[in-house]
Amino acid sequence: MRIAETGRPAEILLVEDDENDVFITRRGFQAAKLAVNLHHVENGKECMQFLRREDRYADAPTPDLVLLDLNLPVMDGREVLAEIVKDKRLCQIPVVILTTSEAEHDLLDTYRLRCSSYVTKPVDFHQFQKVVQQISDYWFTVVVLPPSS
Repeated sequence: MRIAETGRPAEILLVEDDENDVFITRRGFQAAKLAVNLHHVENGKECMQFLRREDRYADAPTPDLVLLDLNLPVMDGREVLAEIVKDKRLCQIPVVILTTSEAEHDLLDTYRLRCSSYVTKPVDFHQFQKVVQQISDYWFTVVVLPPSS
């Protein structure tokens, strides 16, 4: 079932260390007019703690979607993606790489690691918001996702 048809908010985990990008992403989801609970962590270690419900994230929901930056402190996005796909409890969660990198090796490496999508962040504020709205439309009104656990 599509998230938009469930009557519940979409649970999104944003893994991003740049506060401006966090702000723009929040605005994009608000503009998309879809009910979402946007959870934010700043680095890969916190992401894995959230997903595994460790420490202060013991009551965290299972996200319907992870938006993952590549260049993160502590544990980078590639390491996080590799951890997610090898964990049987987490591997069904779609992971969208949301990054400034247009490097072909980043694109190829993350698809080899089985990311669900690779999206380059536009520099322009309004274009970035539009991309976030398109991500929301696609993942929550078009795609049928597995049930959250």
